[in-house]
Amino acid sequence: MSALEDLRHGRAQRKLAAATAASALPLGLEVFMNHYGGSFANKWMWSPVALLPALGVAGAAAVVSERAARTWLPATAALTMANGAFGTFMHGRGVARKPGGWSEPTYNLVQGPPLLAPGSLTMVGALGMLAAVMRRER
Repeated sequence: MSALEDLRHGRAQRKLAAATAASALPLGLEVFMNHYGGSFANKWMWSPVALLPALGVAGAAAVVSERAARTWLPATAALTMANGAFGTFMHGRGVARKPGGWSEPTYNLVQGPPLLAPGSLTMVGALGMLAAVMRRER
């Protein structure tokens, strides 16, 4: 069967779990580098750094084990999605705290924390949630 047929028939659990694992680990490194550049000024900056490797491991485990795909993967994916939404709020708050706040968007959206960057956590978490609800291809 082709990958497209698996997707059409809702049998793409392994493929989506592998995509989750493959996306989470490099994203975790990128988040670490950017938050390191921000000197981890807020303790919450550590949360995506901890969650993304856990999501990567859960995604890799879900490739091998259907049980992991039904338990660990959706749990870590849901936490990652929630963390992405919270990160968007925190980045928006960071932009607001810059001199001029939201009244100077041309400057503060460029110089402040990247407002839409936490959305990548939400998307990778959503990929893991999608993998969890798919049927397993045999």
